[in-house]
Amino acid sequence: MDKLFERHDAYLEEVSMNYIRDIINDIDWNLRLVVIKGPKGVGKSTLMQQYIKKNYDKNDRHVLYCSADTSYFTTHSLIEVAEQFVKIGGRHLFIDEIHKYKGWSREIKEMYDLYKGLRIVVSGSSLIQLNDGQADLSRRAIEYNMPGLSYREYLRMDSDIALEPVSLDTLLENANEYCSYVREKCHPLEHFSDYLQKGYYPFFLEGKSVYYSRLEGVINYTIDVELTKYRNLEVGNTRSVKALLQVISQMTPYEVDIAKLSRATAISRPSTLKYLRNLEEGCLVRRLFTDLATVSDLQKPDKLYLDNTNLLYALSKDKPEIGTVRETFFANQLASAGCRLEYAGYKSGDFKINGSIIVEVGGPDKGFSQVAGQDRAYVAADEIESAVFKKIPLWAFGFLY
Repeated sequence: MDKLFERHDAYLEEVSMNYIRDIINDIDWNLRLVVIKGPKGVGKSTLMQQYIKKNYDKNDRHVLYCSADTSYFTTHSLIEVAEQFVKIGGRHLFIDEIHKYKGWSREIKEMYDLYKGLRIVVSGSSLIQLNDGQADLSRRAIEYNMPGLSYREYLRMDSDIALEPVSLDTLLENANEYCSYVREKCHPLEHFSDYLQKGYYPFFLEGKSVYYSRLEGVINYTIDVELTKYRNLEVGNTRSVKALLQVISQMTPYEVDIAKLSRATAISRPSTLKYLRNLEEGCLVRRLFTDLATVSDLQKPDKLYLDNTNLLYALSKDKPEIGTVRETFFANQLASAGCRLEYAGYKSGDFKINGSIIVEVGGPDKGFSQVAGQDRAYVAADEIESAVFKKIPLWAFGFLY
């Protein structure tokens, strides 16, 4: 245990408290078992360390942070650590990179059942499942999904511009008032392009010159390691899946041609549909359907995007088409804020949100012809600062979380 506490102290000594993401307040850290999931690079480890540093004294040994991918766990088990920790009065155990520990769900279940007074927080890949065939944690664990940064969070982290988030309903009903509030503190369009290109992952703080190299590492790790391990992707097919991502980065969202994708990547149609689902689970793409309630397991999506605009800029050979960038940003921010997102239909608008709200996304001159006659229909327009009637600045949808 001494070695684990030495590493615990080292981790907390290094973690910065300059900026703490708001999701720290959304998580109920007092639950007996919390699972924090998310793609590589969004800051799960940092969040756990910040919570401990914020809420526990420096030398408090009732709390322990450890990472399951360290050499310590080649000769020690999770259940052994929990047993020793509880014996010395331990009450709050944080285990990072849980997906890298073989058989983790079975041992976490055993720990949960044995040590009633122990609170456990684990973090891991967006691809891990609470019911993985070894143990069913779905009735024991509360799961939180951690996305990358919203535009609002980026402004705070990059430029120290602190702004309160807004709910979707408030934004739609009082858009001009909220936009005025934002404009009192900054020019919202000033930083927008930077965010779209290099702002979704917090590691931009480590240097924007190496940002795309880091992002390429995230992409390769997700496909080469996580998809092969958790979704049984054959190693020999990883290059084809990367090629699939490359092709998607060149597409416009309304051109979902599975046959074309299959030909371009030499992947069969069923495999293409399967890989698209897996890539979405790995937070690399986003599939949109007209009716989520009736979607089958391998159904062709009605629209297809990369997960966020940073991926689009990183993978595109040329400058991405601006319409694709706008729609990718909108889809990402709404989905990350927890909204139910569907395709509204070819003649009905770009997006249907929470079953009833229709939004058309476009440039500053975008009109309402596409959504005319529909209740609760709005336009999200790029390159404008103020809201006019139901025409809301696109950037404002980056303040939902």
